Amino acid sequence: MSKNIMGIVMTVLLGISIVGTSWKAVESPQKEQTNNKEEIKSLSTDSLYNDYISNLYHKVHLDSAGLNINVFEKALTGFYNFKSSGLLHNKSILTIADFDQESCKKRLYIIDLDKKELVLNTWVAHGQNSGGDKPSYFSNAVSSNTSSIGFYITGEIYSGKHGRSLKLDGMDYGFNNNARERAIVVHGADYVSQASINQLGRLGRSQGCPAVSSKLANKVINTISDKTVLFINSSSQNYTSQYLNETLAANTALEQEEVLTANMN
Repeated sequence: MSKNIMGIVMTVLLGISIVGTSWKAVESPQKEQTNNKEEIKSLSTDSLYNDYISNLYHKVHLDSAGLNINVFEKALTGFYNFKSSGLLHNKSILTIADFDQESCKKRLYIIDLDKKELVLNTWVAHGQNSGGDKPSYFSNAVSSNTSSIGFYITGEIYSGKHGRSLKLDGMDYGFNNNARERAIVVHGADYVSQASINQLGRLGRSQGCPAVSSKLANKVINTISDKTVLFINSSSQNYTSQYLNETLAANTALEQEEVLTANMN
């Protein structure tokens, strides 16, 4: 009798074990399939975003204007992170000051992302303590007379010692967040000109402000004012930013592109 009971118990336990194993065998492929779908979706989004960056880069003719595509990608990623955060207003303007380039080159790029056009490509000065023709030293310190790299959002227009100027808010802690205290603004300067290049072999330098030509100051300020993104780049620096989240940027950019395409149709 006990042998029969023992046999029944063993049979039941074996059955439970088989059912459990079968259940796991069925469940595991489903989980694996879900993970694969998510991975494929992520890879697809990344691929679409890379295509979007490349197409936009060539559409705006940034290659012939001398801007490196990796610098553009970094700046664009920041723009869409800010766009997603709700910190920007309605303008689709992205401004890039590429301090990988010498000052005698037109290294300021103002881009209208919705219209997919380069609004302005011109000179921009760097801080006097950042270097000669090409800046190599950057600081966030007050009274350093250097440029500060990273992302900025444009603030108020005002009239100061340099005439009509545009305040900037540095958005990267440790890199440029002292911009207000340092009075880092966009303003016009006579030393940003071909005459200065002819005389000095480079542009004149500021006290840290991204100064532009006096003749173009009003156009620059009017175009980039009202909560738009300015990115000051130097690839040689150990720079990190919370606004370089590529996944967030990719999703926001592709959604925005869908809206623009729908509105055009």
